[in-house]
Amino acid sequence: MKAISDIQEEIIDEFMLFEDWMQRYEYIIDLGKSLPLIDEAHKTENNLIKGCQSKVWVHADMEEDKLHFTADSEAILTKGIIAILIRVFSGQPPQAIVDASTDFIDQIGLKEHLSATRANGLVSMIKQMKLYAVAFQSQRQ
Repeated sequence: MKAISDIQEEIIDEFMLFEDWMQRYEYIIDLGKSLPLIDEAHKTENNLIKGCQSKVWVHADMEEDKLHFTADSEAILTKGIIAILIRVFSGQPPQAIVDASTDFIDQIGLKEHLSATRANGLVSMIKQMKLYAVAFQSQRQ
């Protein structure tokens, strides 16, 4: 299992390959298209991220002491953003998710290239994923 910081470094390196933000947006959209589909049963009010402009559902399951996320969004760019977060956090122990820095978001320039409402949604997605980690962690104790 790769450490969260290693995955974040890979993402930073990938974003540096693109010369401009149009190419980066296209890459984010492509990531969204490759996101595995969430089970329709998980598209519930409880799994809806509050604070997002478009509807975003995130579901978490614990398997062998690691948290696994699935997600979906109505908006293709948002779907790409959640795909990046799933790549970073899915398959990690809850404590690693809770402790993880999300500075890589600023390093790739994502927040500054999103509208204010999308940037708020990004923060809400990270917050919800970390809350899932806290919840699963407290269940184990």
